Amino acid sequence: MAKKIIQPPFLPVSREELTALGWEEIDVVLVSGDAYVDHPSFGIALIGRLLVERGYRVAVLPQPRHDSPADFSKLPRPRLFCGISGGNLDSVVANYSGAGRVRDQDAYSAGGDPWFPGERGKKNRRRPDRATIVYSSLARHVWPGVPIVLGGVEASLRRFIHFDFKQERLRNSILSDAKGDILVYGMGERQAVEIAERIAAGDDLHKIAGTCERVFDKETGEEAKAIPGWAEISRDPKQFLTAELAIEETARGGGQQALIQAQKSGAVIQHPPTRPLTQAELDHLHSLPFSRRPHPAAGDIPAARMVRDSVTIVRGCVGNCSFCAISRHQGNHIVSRSPESIIREVERIAKRPGFSGTITDLGGPSANLYATRCKKGGCPRRDCLMPKICPNLKIDEKAFLDLLHRSRKVAGVKHLFISSGLRMELLLATPALLREIILHHSPGRIKIAPEHTEDKVLRLMHKPQFQVCEDFIAKSRKIGEEEGLKVRFSPYLISAHPGSGEKEARAMAARLKKLGLVPRAPQDFTPTPGNLSTAMYYCATGPKGERIEVARGREARARQRELIEELIPDRRGKKKKGAAGRRPRNRKGQK
Repeated sequence: MAKKIIQPPFLPVSREELTALGWEEIDVVLVSGDAYVDHPSFGIALIGRLLVERGYRVAVLPQPRHDSPADFSKLPRPRLFCGISGGNLDSVVANYSGAGRVRDQDAYSAGGDPWFPGERGKKNRRRPDRATIVYSSLARHVWPGVPIVLGGVEASLRRFIHFDFKQERLRNSILSDAKGDILVYGMGERQAVEIAERIAAGDDLHKIAGTCERVFDKETGEEAKAIPGWAEISRDPKQFLTAELAIEETARGGGQQALIQAQKSGAVIQHPPTRPLTQAELDHLHSLPFSRRPHPAAGDIPAARMVRDSVTIVRGCVGNCSFCAISRHQGNHIVSRSPESIIREVERIAKRPGFSGTITDLGGPSANLYATRCKKGGCPRRDCLMPKICPNLKIDEKAFLDLLHRSRKVAGVKHLFISSGLRMELLLATPALLREIILHHSPGRIKIAPEHTEDKVLRLMHKPQFQVCEDFIAKSRKIGEEEGLKVRFSPYLISAHPGSGEKEARAMAARLKKLGLVPRAPQDFTPTPGNLSTAMYYCATGPKGERIEVARGREARARQRELIEELIPDRRGKKKKGAAGRRPRNRKGQK
């Protein structure tokens, strides 16, 4: 560990702030596609605070200009490495809707404005497309010879050959395209510290757990499983799904075998994953002195307002949904923070000036996975909820109930909500917790994620049968009747998922109407990088090799979404009429 450094109120973003801290040099520069928010929900803040705690001087370069290297030149050359992240979202997902339309809002930028002040147009977006590649090129130009470390969601999910929905084509691993020295996949805390320690000691960066490297020689020095690469996929596109299935199997089981995939030039090798953080390590990470607000130079950041009074209580997800990136990035090993750590954070929030009295969320990827664990300590399958709850999954209902009771009693807390998604099958198995959430911790509506209603599509999504949702709705409404409450639901739904045609969309709309479920904001399926659903979309093939229907093009996708949107009341409380079958109009009334 390097010499102890006092944690600053914010990590510096300029030479002036470095001087004010008395830092004559910096060890690490962290570049991000997001504005800098010093909150544990933002990956750059987490990694930066941890590195400072380990004795390294860290500066942040948030949303630099990408039409010139000028912003990079404003910081001194880092002594150890430059870490590159596209931000909390993949940059293409942040910049475009699933239909490929340019987004006019960016929750991770000042004022929600995706453009630099006074400028509009692709070149003037605060966050460039495929930001990791663009930032890497600029960093290499300004600081030649400084190791480039790729990390964050964008790098993690694009670490192998992947589909880019904006370009509608496959791309190389982002490590190959960005020509980085090393790529960190997953949450990255252990890897970032080890990389800093190795470079400081003059060691190489080979074979670090939880990282990928570029190799140009078949003799890699370690035993690795080869998965279909660029040449094989080019000859047979279905090999893209074969590769994704192999990656998914390795990620799910936490296997200790390396994977290697040939690219257009050379290959990328993925070393086995790093160990998940222990509870004590996760507690410590969240105890670091985050300011919990945007850097003063950042302005108002909508995403910061959303999470300002929220608390992450659990990391990881065992759902393994085909369309979801959580298992691939956070992993499916559940790590729950200790009640003491969570209560301390709630107390810190409650003491902050201007606290409204409401903890907006006590959650995580799925809030009620808190305190769950495997009785066996884990297995290669690690699919704890499908096709039904595994008998080896230990569900500690009492632990979550006690946490909610204690958190609600913290001085200054008037309301405490669970705004994260909830696994319905787990709540059906924990009736006391379900009742508690309905009575005390629901912010008007219970967020559930059936995603679809048709079992044929749900199987491809790797979701339980819709009967689980119907049972959950019935049970919740019964509790509401017993308590004199009207229970409302906010269902997340995906239209046009691979395997869903217009017939399935109509059936979904009919079943939702029968249940009285009103979707809030149904989403077209977006083929984002790094998941099985995207591979199914690209190949028009299910995981068992079966041919499946795929909705391609804006009109086909819009028709499915509009069937669901007809169920949504307009501002006057009336159902929307006549939407299905027509393309949506833009703000000028043009088709």
